Amino acid sequence: MSRRTTRFPVEGANSLWHVYKTVPFIKVVKNFIVIQLARYTPFLGMKNWLFRTFLRMKVGDQTSFALMVMLDVMFPEKISVGRNTVIGYNTTILAHEYLVKEYRLGDVQIGSEVMIGANTTILPGVVIGDGAIVSAGTLVHKDVPEGAFVGGNPMRVIYTKEEMQERLKL
Repeated sequence: MSRRTTRFPVEGANSLWHVYKTVPFIKVVKNFIVIQLARYTPFLGMKNWLFRTFLRMKVGDQTSFALMVMLDVMFPEKISVGRNTVIGYNTTILAHEYLVKEYRLGDVQIGSEVMIGANTTILPGVVIGDGAIVSAGTLVHKDVPEGAFVGGNPMRVIYTKEEMQERLKL
């Protein structure tokens, strides 16, 4: 399945030259400061409070963002994370793409009880289902089925939910 993004064509210079027509400069500055503060704080509850309060993100109870997680600085409000999920060290979650002839925006929905390994990049417009596991270093460029174990670049399903349940019985 392709990612769920909305495309916005631009004329003339590449879309990044049009950035402050698409998002207010002061919003980007505020988001940058909040994200940088959260990236370095070791207090998980404080991170979630910052994200909910200042970035308008939906973040479930007991969700953990590890050190150095980089959220979309322009559209963090398009990111939602369920409860009791772990987002690994240095993961990047994007809700926008600025390309040469267009820019794209897409919501990112991460379910509950999801494990995302370190150094993962999540692209705009994807849904990661409840109970999924994303291996470290993965480029999440399409939806992740509920309960699946995925990894790699390009990302592929390593084990389905049913195969994971069978492996856990061993």
